[in-house]
Amino acid sequence: QVQLVESGGGSVQTGGSLILSCVHSGDTDMSNCMGWFRQAPGKEREGVASIYRPTGNLFYPDSAKGRFTVSEDDAKNMIYLQMNSLKPEDTAMYYCAADPSPQSCYDVGQGRVNFGTWGQGTQVTVSS
Repeated sequence: QVQLVESGGGSVQTGGSLILSCVHSGDTDMSNCMGWFRQAPGKEREGVASIYRPTGNLFYPDSAKGRFTVSEDDAKNMIYLQMNSLKPEDTAMYYCAADPSPQSCYDVGQGRVNFGTWGQGTQVTVSS
């Protein structure tokens, strides 16, 4: 099993930046693939970034490329999401997720959501 706890959400003005953090604990193999997702009210959950930890490969959907960056600190069991040039449409609950499969990471870049373990989420609100 894997446990995930996100932090770092908050309110920011358009054009601002935020860094979200996710600490993961438990079965390391179950968190080989780590991803960041978001869900706005009335919308489907969508992936914004993923990292396949054994190789360091990063995956982004086209909508997130250039503004969002995923990284990790393996020694601290932390995954980060750097978000720049934030827009009101980025307002959503942001979730950290884990899965053992590299396919899950690849799927994020293809616009698919296929993860087994989810955190509780952290709210990001961008005001105009």
